[in-house]
Amino acid sequence: MILFRTAAGFILEHERHFYAVPEKSLDDLLARSDPHAYLGSLPHTAPTAAPVDESKLLPPIGTQEVWAAGVTYLRSRAARMAESKDAGGGDFYDRVYSAERPELFFKSVAHKVVGPHGTVRLRSDAVWSVPEPELALLIDPGGRIAGYTIGNDMSSRDIEGQNPLYLPQAKVYNRSCALGPGILISQDPLPADTSISIEIERSAVTVFSGATTLAQMKRQPQELVDYLYRDQTFPTGCFLLTGTGVVPPDSFTLQPGDIVRIAIEGIGALVNPVA
Repeated sequence: MILFRTAAGFILEHERHFYAVPEKSLDDLLARSDPHAYLGSLPHTAPTAAPVDESKLLPPIGTQEVWAAGVTYLRSRAARMAESKDAGGGDFYDRVYSAERPELFFKSVAHKVVGPHGTVRLRSDAVWSVPEPELALLIDPGGRIAGYTIGNDMSSRDIEGQNPLYLPQAKVYNRSCALGPGILISQDPLPADTSISIEIERSAVTVFSGATTLAQMKRQPQELVDYLYRDQTFPTGCFLLTGTGVVPPDSFTLQPGDIVRIAIEGIGALVNPVA
């Protein structure tokens, strides 16, 4: 089941059929004791709906905060160490990769998130910017994973590389986060061989592409959730980006007009232009 957010409300896709969801907000859905079972009942009870137009989808978020985990893949560890070496922070990332406690940081509030075909932005004071393709977890108020979507964690690598303490400025700004196209509603963990791929197009030419699988992720999704929910409450649930295993080479930076396409097997593709 895939849950899409449209201007008219939520639409549920199940076995290539579409159904109108009575609840108008993700907050209300996550407030249910068993959102998965409730949504699973809708194909038998809800009115049918027209297929969604993916060019008009809204970001699948309510009032949830978006958090992120860093250095969960070996490739991310190597990239972070390289970019911060001159600032004396390279060792930090090696340590967090092997530490028991993961790196977790706040990424975005809902109004700064864009959805499918929404424009993500480059910081005006950054000169080295990249997208980070990530599996995003939808977590309910009780700390249970309710579903999965695609996330783009836009990052200013030169700012973070100057000093690890600049991480919030490198990561958190208007339109620095994209989610979508919809939420795969599932209580089961995704298979380890689930693929995550990215393509960046510039003037109709692919200038970067890469792929990884969840098998390359060092930490389990529920482990990250358990740490995030320590001494924190999320009354309407939250989203958690689980880190990236695909990083463009150091010579690459995004440019206005680029098109970023991130695909995760079983969920779909998140496409965003860059400005």
